[in-house]
Amino acid sequence: MAELVAVCTSEKKGMRKKNVGEGLLVKEHGLEGDAHAGPWHRQVSLLALESIEKMRQAGLDVNPGDFAENLTTSGIELYTLPVGTKLKIGGEILGEVTQIGKECHTHCAIYYQAGDCVMPKEGIFIRVLNGGRVKVGDKIEVTTE
Repeated sequence: MAELVAVCTSEKKGMRKKNVGEGLLVKEHGLEGDAHAGPWHRQVSLLALESIEKMRQAGLDVNPGDFAENLTTSGIELYTLPVGTKLKIGGEILGEVTQIGKECHTHCAIYYQAGDCVMPKEGIFIRVLNGGRVKVGDKIEVTTE
């Protein structure tokens, strides 16, 4: 079963995020205290640990949060989920996939180190339909709610 392996936040955009272990996902806003939260379609970003592992295999010393993702997952192939897919996280959180990948306008430090980056291709974004507390170890499931 899929689960969260990191909950990451940063105070400013353009920074690597720090795994804080838990947080509050606010309905129609995102992760409380995170620079990317707000009333738009990319409220929360997700990246799979399996995607981070691809960059590790390319020789990089990278960890959850280094790609500026809010939630790092394990056991779910995020980038194959169609836009509109609903994800149940933990007991009460419901998110809707709004975007798969993103255009990388200004290449990040990781791109320059490895010549590639997984977030623009394998990261996804959700909007928060129902908020609540989120923490490492929470289960993630695709739902029809």
